Amino acid sequence: MRFRHRAAAGFATLLLPLAGLVSLASPAQAATSATATYAKTQDWGTGFEGKWTVKNTGTTSLSSWTVEWDFPSGTSVSSAWDADVTSSGTHWTAKNKSWNGTLAPGASVSFGFNGAGSGSPANCKLNGGSCDGGSVPGDAAPSAPGTPTASDVTNTSVKLAWSAATDDKGVKNYDVLRDGTKVATVTTTSYTDTGLTAGTSYSYTVQARDTADQTGPASGAVAVRTTGGTTDPPPTGSKVKLGYFTEWGVYGRNYHVKNLVTSGSASKITHINYAFGNVKNGQCTVDDTYAAYDKAYTADQSVSGTADTWDQPLRGNFNQLRELKAKYPHIKVLYSFGGWTYSGGFAQAAANAAAFAKSCKAVVEDPRWADVFDGIDIDWEYPNACGLTCDTSGAAAFKTLMSALRAEFGSNYLVTAAITADGSNGGKIDAADYGGASQYVDWYNVMTYDYFGAFNAQGPTAPHSPLTSYAGIPQAGFNSADAIAKLKAKGVASNKLLLGIGFYGRGWTGVTQAAPGGSATGAAPGTYEAGIEDYKVLKTSCPATGTVAGTAYAYCGNNWWSYDTPATIAGKMSWAKNQGLGGAFFWEFSGDTAGGELVSAINSGLS
Repeated sequence: MRFRHRAAAGFATLLLPLAGLVSLASPAQAATSATATYAKTQDWGTGFEGKWTVKNTGTTSLSSWTVEWDFPSGTSVSSAWDADVTSSGTHWTAKNKSWNGTLAPGASVSFGFNGAGSGSPANCKLNGGSCDGGSVPGDAAPSAPGTPTASDVTNTSVKLAWSAATDDKGVKNYDVLRDGTKVATVTTTSYTDTGLTAGTSYSYTVQARDTADQTGPASGAVAVRTTGGTTDPPPTGSKVKLGYFTEWGVYGRNYHVKNLVTSGSASKITHINYAFGNVKNGQCTVDDTYAAYDKAYTADQSVSGTADTWDQPLRGNFNQLRELKAKYPHIKVLYSFGGWTYSGGFAQAAANAAAFAKSCKAVVEDPRWADVFDGIDIDWEYPNACGLTCDTSGAAAFKTLMSALRAEFGSNYLVTAAITADGSNGGKIDAADYGGASQYVDWYNVMTYDYFGAFNAQGPTAPHSPLTSYAGIPQAGFNSADAIAKLKAKGVASNKLLLGIGFYGRGWTGVTQAAPGGSATGAAPGTYEAGIEDYKVLKTSCPATGTVAGTAYAYCGNNWWSYDTPATIAGKMSWAKNQGLGGAFFWEFSGDTAGGELVSAINSGLS
């Protein structure tokens, strides 16, 4: 999968040791202590990014924290993440979120904000104490209640029960949180949540409040899926129509979830893969947290037509996907991990596949967005073969990984993988046990594109996504038909294979002939990357002049491009149906026209 990741701007970090943070300990305990530091992590002249880091330096746990400071006139916070930030004049207050208030001895937590102006914080107070890192005795916040258990699950309701929290002065009531948002306050240790959607995943936690109105840490989360609905593959005769939505597209490409609505694409797809989560230290993790769940959308930018507020529990792409699913309930969303840039972590993940799978489920089921995702997609480029780096984890590693994911996620979630389309003898399909792993997946996204391109700068020119072989093809087995045939021969069922379509072209410059097979001098200029251009641009800048092996090519000036058009997509969809494939997928939405003509071609071709 192609992955052009937004580069982070360089910055200098200024650490300013500031306030001491203290817990509110019971009279029977020694009060703990903590420190906080402030860092200006980015400065772009008209504004800056700041980060506070709170560390528990004491011997007892912190149950909550509040950081207060003053900014000089003209300096302010415009948005914040991982804390609830408010102001009164030039005085600013940041309180922990429901999920990050507890700090064990030695643990630390950070929250950040975007600011305007150039001032630095002053007069810091933490939990009302002085800024000296000392301790302040006081009333203890309640403990965390027990993790809720779920029973009597129906299409629209679930009963929750939990063990009581403890407090030195007594517990007054409990807040019940669904997907990180409070839905009820009760005085008992049980609650029945109603008005839910059939076949939908939810995550519940509980927080206790004492007689002094102090809120304790959240309980562990319980995942609940209501009955009814389905995340099973479409029934026989129905095809998967899946598109990748890139996390970083909200920046330079200015492509947002709402574009799926305005283009008409949302009504013509069945699934979205959100790309990409990262794989670090053998664990799944969110990559760009700002784009994923903190970026604020105005009313005109959002799917719902309602502006995000500074204090809502979830913003960013995840909230926009939640709004999209509310508007188009037929769409299922999968969280895709890996990609070209982030596949280097899969070898470590496969070495402890069960732990990896557990970490992935924790990300997918995070209480803040557990209702957004219906499954997980793994884009390992490539098991036991070379991509950006070379993997030597062995032919069985991929099967081990997919088996662990299915065991962890169970049958109520989709588990899929994007895989190589190298159909050559001894190529990447032969390097891993894709046949054995197929029993654990709902389908494979076979990446039948990027076969040829200006990564071979001198050519020969060739279509990057040939459906079939043709006379003069530079490499045998580098085409969709050979890849699909090889996967079928390895035991992968036809309906578990999706044909891949690129919404972009690959091109060369310095080409002197229109027909494929010409020499070149390098990569053709592209908007974001040399040798690559979106279909929406190529459609008019270099219109197709011919077809070869079921895909289009274009010769304009001394540039030569290959890409798919609505007409060639129609041919590929017909071929996919004749092969009994499960459908098609594409990389990625933002390469299409504003009217979504390539998505329309896939939808029409598979209908």
